[in-house]
Amino acid sequence: MASAQSASVPTTPEESPDGSFRGGALEGRTVLDARDISRALTRISHEILERNKGLEDLVLLGIPTRGVHLASRIADRIAKVEGGQVPLGTLDITMYRDDLRKHPTRGPHHTVMPPGGVDGKVVVLVDDVLFSGRTVRAALDAMNDLGRPATVRLAVLVDRGHRELPIRADHVGKNLPSARTERVMVRLEESDGYDEVRIAPTAAGEGRPA
Repeated sequence: MASAQSASVPTTPEESPDGSFRGGALEGRTVLDARDISRALTRISHEILERNKGLEDLVLLGIPTRGVHLASRIADRIAKVEGGQVPLGTLDITMYRDDLRKHPTRGPHHTVMPPGGVDGKVVVLVDDVLFSGRTVRAALDAMNDLGRPATVRLAVLVDRGHRELPIRADHVGKNLPSARTERVMVRLEESDGYDEVRIAPTAAGEGRPA
């Protein structure tokens, strides 16, 4: 009998513009397991607090889909340390991307503004994988329509390199050197039933990740 975990694994990977693949059958090698992800998020949470010197004016914005889940987990960890809730929101970047022609069926998500907005705040964008930097550029463009933060920082679970724009993360769970032809597969409990990050070669005929 198949285990509950194996039964929940999708059979078709979903490619993301940041060069990660969400979902998909198990392949490649595991680079982060559930405990690794938990430790990385705990460290990122403490780094955010230390750099900001507490909760004052701090806002977390998750980039859909898995960036939203990660932002929520970071907010929970910060609340346990500080005893107070950090404002949490969701930033949809769909219409600000420069690759809509390559992904014409991409559906928009909802932007959810945190209480108090972002004007004058220290905003930490949260995403799962940093690759070319184009997702983050789109997020910065989207934020320009919402307000004017005092500072914008970036937290990612994985930085896989291959930047095409001068963008870097302030807080990184794991630096993962990778070939452009490799896939980074991110799975989280909220969307996939379990936590894991895997890396695998691109299958023949799939082409290079975007």
